[in-house]
Amino acid sequence: ITEIMANHPKQIYVEKSGEPILSSVTFESERQMRQVIDRIVSLVGRRVDESTPICDARLKDGSRVNVVIPPIALKGPALTIRKFAKEKWGPADIVNRFKSSSPEIMTFLRSCVRARLNILVSGGTGSGKTTLLNILSSFIPENERLITCEDAAELQLQQPHWIQLESRPPNVEGKGAVPIRELVKSCLRMRPDRIIVGECRGGEALDMLQAMNTGHDGSMSTLHANNPKECLVRLETLVLQAGQDLPSRAIRETIGSAIHLIVQQSRLRGGVRRIVSVAEVIGIKDGEVQFQELFNFKQVGVSAEGKAVGYHSATGVVPMRMEHFRSEGEDVSEQLFSPSKQPSPDKLY
Repeated sequence: ITEIMANHPKQIYVEKSGEPILSSVTFESERQMRQVIDRIVSLVGRRVDESTPICDARLKDGSRVNVVIPPIALKGPALTIRKFAKEKWGPADIVNRFKSSSPEIMTFLRSCVRARLNILVSGGTGSGKTTLLNILSSFIPENERLITCEDAAELQLQQPHWIQLESRPPNVEGKGAVPIRELVKSCLRMRPDRIIVGECRGGEALDMLQAMNTGHDGSMSTLHANNPKECLVRLETLVLQAGQDLPSRAIRETIGSAIHLIVQQSRLRGGVRRIVSVAEVIGIKDGEVQFQELFNFKQVGVSAEGKAVGYHSATGVVPMRMEHFRSEGEDVSEQLFSPSKQPSPDKLY
């Protein structure tokens, strides 16, 4: 089970293997559901009432919780819990067990992380961005100092030298808020080797880009977008939310020099999650941020179970940073970027 969605006390859906199913379990009453909600949010020092009817929190096991109560939710309290796997998945699980990536893509991403490229993981809700970010972070050498900044702590890094920061909403008087922007600014004074921002949703995008441009190479973040092109447009929009009144050209030049790689993750038909594109940002041309696609997922059809099937392939384009990989001691073979032929129907996934 990856998601529990209580739409109101008498209707609960659970997502099993990517498919939502109506559960036979319900709450006895709205009062009982409110008691459960209050217990959950009080664990992390948050509160939910008529003055603050929306709340994000997390459970002890790291599951992410979102609560919306009346008068905002019309049919009664709504509770959404995103569960994370107890076992920590590694690159082998993503390649062999879930087929979300090909071995070639994972080998290339490992070299990108070790060669300290700045990476953005882009994708829709529930597409597996956080899981992929956890796996990419597992390639970071253990002697590097990592600092993560998140709204609700959900990253599970395996490194020993790791500081985890979490933002805080305002209290009853509207004071004491610590937004992600403050965390990103603060962590620059904590001598990080790399900064990982759990998700860019607002003005912190500017602080993160500036950190990437000022010696914190190898930093990473996630972003909600449907493809690499939209990802760059959305990043520009988020930078504008910082309220610095920067001209569009300056923002694009910052993005073009700060972001090196965009990994697009998608949840396809039938709930299968795939890396559908890996794109390298190659700079600015005619005032636009340019990128080239290195790998993609070609969907060929739909299986008898209603799940999307296809195969991963390189596009034939060789990255422009091959010299950089060599200088960082990463031996990236050009064979990785040879396009694959479409496999036979029984080999599709």
